[in-house]
Amino acid sequence: MKFETYFKSLIITSLMVFASLSTFASEEKGEKEAFDPVEFAIHHVLDNHEIHVWGEGEDAFVIPLPVIVFGSEGMAVFLSSEFHHDDHGHHIVEKNGMQFVKNHDKIYELNKGEHHLKYDKEGNLENATKPFDLSITKNVATLILVAIILILVFRAVGKHYARNGAVAPKGLASWMEPLILFIRDDIAKNNIKSGYERFMPFLLTVFFFILCGNILGLIPVLTNPNLTGNISVTMTLALFMLVIQLIYSKSAFWKHIFMPPGVPVALYPILVPIELAGIIIKPVALLIRLFANITAGHIIVISLVSIIFVNQSVGWAGLSVPMTLFISVLEILVAFLQAYIFTMLSALFIGMAVEEAHH
Repeated sequence: MKFETYFKSLIITSLMVFASLSTFASEEKGEKEAFDPVEFAIHHVLDNHEIHVWGEGEDAFVIPLPVIVFGSEGMAVFLSSEFHHDDHGHHIVEKNGMQFVKNHDKIYELNKGEHHLKYDKEGNLENATKPFDLSITKNVATLILVAIILILVFRAVGKHYARNGAVAPKGLASWMEPLILFIRDDIAKNNIKSGYERFMPFLLTVFFFILCGNILGLIPVLTNPNLTGNISVTMTLALFMLVIQLIYSKSAFWKHIFMPPGVPVALYPILVPIELAGIIIKPVALLIRLFANITAGHIIVISLVSIIFVNQSVGWAGLSVPMTLFISVLEILVAFLQAYIFTMLSALFIGMAVEEAHH
C-alpha cells in the first residue's frame, strides 16, 4: 500500500509540475522564441561549467563550478558564475591580463586588444582562441561525487566485516554482499576461470562506478549529469580494460591471433589483420554501447517532456507524463543492465587473453 500511495503521489505531483510549466509556456507565447526541443536535448546531454537546478535566465538557480584555464599569460582560476549574461548576451571575464568569454558552453580567450566578440558567417568566433581547459565541469563534479560515494560505501562495508567477521551481513553490507558475490561467481569465475582473483578489484570498480554514475544520472535535481553517457568516460573505462588485457595476455592468445588454428596458411594474410583489428574493436564496442544506451535514455525522456512545450498545451501531459514515467522506470533497469554488460564483456575479453592453451 505504501508503494501504491507513493506511486500515485509521484504521478499527481508530476502532472501538477508539467501542467504549471505548460501553462507558463503558453502565457509566454509570443514574448519568447519558440521552444527548440533539439537544442534543449543536446544542451542537456552535453557537459557544462555549472550545475543548473531550475529556472531560466536571470531567475535560474545554478551551482557555479571552478573554472581552471591556461591562457596566453598563464593560469586563471575563477567561478563560472562570473560568466553571467549581459545586454549583449555575453560577459567578458578579465583575469591575470587575459580576457575570457563563454560561447556555446565553451570558454575562449579573446585576442590581445579585442573587447568585443566577432563572428564569421558560420557563427564561429573570429577573434578568440580556446585555452587549455582543466575546469571542474558538471561531469567532473559528478565523477568526484561517485568516487567519494564508492570510497565511503566500501570503507563502511570493509569495517563491518573487520568487526564482525564472516557472519550474516547487516545494513549496507547486506545490500553489497549479493552484488559482490554475483560479480565474483557469475562474471569473474565463469569468464576468467583460473586466476580470476587478481581481476576482481578492476571488475568491482567498473561495475559499481558505472552503476553509481547511471543512478546519479536519473536524479532530476542534479539536472541528470550525463557521466556514463560521456564518451570520454566510457573510452577511459574501455582503455583500462584493453591495457589489462594486453598486460596479462598469454602466449596462447597471440598464437591464436597470428596463427589461427585449423585455418590454411594461405588465409593468414586475411585473417591475421582481422584478428588484430578485433583487439581494438572489442573496447570500441564496449565504449559505444555504454555511451549510446545512456545518452539515448536521456534524450528519450527529454523528448517526451518536450511534447508539452512544443504543442504548448496541458492536454499533452496526459500522454507525455505517463510515458516519461515509464521510460524513467525502464532507465533504472538499464542502469543495472549496462553496468552488468560492461563488466561481463570486460571479464570475457580478459578471460580470452589469459586463457591457457588447450592440448
